Amino acid sequence: MENQQQNAPYSVAALVLGICSLLFGCFFVGLVCGIVGLVLANKGLAAYNANPAAYSGFGMLKAGKVTSILGIIFGAIYVVYYIVAVAILGSAGFAWLEWMNMFS
Repeated sequence: MENQQQNAPYSVAALVLGICSLLFGCFFVGLVCGIVGLVLANKGLAAYNANPAAYSGFGMLKAGKVTSILGIIFGAIYVVYYIVAVAILGSAGFAWLEWMNMFS
């Protein structure tokens, strides 16, 4: 009987959440997906580093971590943009933001 390696814990979830954080980066959902994906990727990397011979899927963990970090960055930029548009520009900034969302 052959001993097959299983995927590292949270590798698929971290990758899916990282990709979702990129896809939904212009919404607040992307920021949340990125944070959760980064936490899961870090947990998976810790489990993988504890016993690397037992797991495969290290590339998925790294890709999930990178995409989650990028999603967090894009989400944070959007949050700052939204705060500036609403707080500084007031209702005119909010109208401009809604107008820009029509094209995206």
